[in-house]
Amino acid sequence: MNYFKYFALLFSVSCFSQGLSIEQANHLASLPIKCLQQEYPNKLGQMLIDSTEIQSPKKLHPAFYGCFDWHSSVHGHWSLVYLLNKFSNIDKRDAIIAKIKINLSKENIQKEIEYLSKNHEKSFERTYGWAWVLKLQQELESYKEPFAQELAQNLKPLSALFIQRYSEFLPKLLYPIRVGTHSNTAFGLSLAYDYALYSKNVAFQKVVKENASRLFLNDQNCPFNWEPSGTDFLSPCLEEMGLMQRVLPQNEFFVWLKKFAPQLFNKKFSWEVAKVSDRTDGHLVHLDGLNFSRAWNLYHLMSQYPKEFSHLRMLADSHFDFSLPSVVDGNYEGEHWLATFALHAYEEKK
Repeated sequence: MNYFKYFALLFSVSCFSQGLSIEQANHLASLPIKCLQQEYPNKLGQMLIDSTEIQSPKKLHPAFYGCFDWHSSVHGHWSLVYLLNKFSNIDKRDAIIAKIKINLSKENIQKEIEYLSKNHEKSFERTYGWAWVLKLQQELESYKEPFAQELAQNLKPLSALFIQRYSEFLPKLLYPIRVGTHSNTAFGLSLAYDYALYSKNVAFQKVVKENASRLFLNDQNCPFNWEPSGTDFLSPCLEEMGLMQRVLPQNEFFVWLKKFAPQLFNKKFSWEVAKVSDRTDGHLVHLDGLNFSRAWNLYHLMSQYPKEFSHLRMLADSHFDFSLPSVVDGNYEGEHWLATFALHAYEEKK
C-alpha cells in the first residue's frame, strides 16, 4: 500500500475526536462504497434444503450481497446514508447515491423478503442484521432528500417484517443472550428501540420495553473483568447498560445502574482497551469493534448524565482513539465493517 498516504490518514483520524471533517468523511465513505457491490469474498449464513438453493450471493441477496456478509452490507449502507446526510459536499456523492439506489430498489428488497420468508430462514440474521436494517430505515427516513425518501419507502416492507419478527421472537426468548458477538440481545434491542421511538410505533416500544425489563431488570454486578472474550466486538456489560438506559425512566435507571455497574461511579475507574494481535485475522480484529462499542455506550451514558459521569470521558476517548487507526490500515478483515462502528461511536460522541 502507499505508506505516505497511510500515515497521512493516521494523522487525519487522530484529529477525529475534534469533530468529523470532510476529509475524514470522504475516507470513511470510501470503505463501504468500495465493497458495497463487491460480491467476493463472501460469507453466506445460509441453510440449504436442497441443491436448488446453491446460488451466488448476488442472486440470493441482490440488495445486501457486498461487504463480505449480509449484515455488514446493511450497515455499510447505513454508513453511506449517514455521511450523505451530514455532508452535502461529500466526494463522489452522485456515484454513492447511484449505487445505493441500485441496491435498494423496490425489486431487490422484495427479493430479500422472499428469501427471508422461507420457513427455514425465519431466524436469518437474528437479531443483529434485523437491528441494522431498522437503523438504516431510520437514517433514510430522517434524510429529507427525495432519493432517500424513495428508498425509505422501498425498504419499509423489510423493516416491517423484522418488527414483526422481533414481536414474535422476544416472548419466546426465555433467557437473554449476553455474548459479545452478533446475537447479543441488548444491542439488537437498543437499535430496535431507537427506531420504535423515532417512528412513534407505540406497540413496538412496548414490546421492547417489556422484554428488556423481563430479561435484564434483575441483573446485578456485571462482571466487567470477564471482558473481553477473545473475539468480542460488542461489550456485553455496556450494551445491556445502553439498552436499560433507553427503556427505563431516568430515576429507575440510576437505581438499576448502581446495582448493575457500581464501578462506573468510581471517579478513578479504569478499563484497559482491548488489543488485537493480528488484524489480518477476521475474528481477532473483532476486538477493535469492542473498543468502539464501549466508547459509544459510555458517550451515550454521559449525554444523559453529564454531571455524574464526566469522569468517564477520558476512558471513552481512549477506547475510541485506540482503535480508530485500524479503520484505515488496509486490511479487508476490518475495513469492510469498522468504519460503521467508528461512525456509530462518533454519532454518540457528539
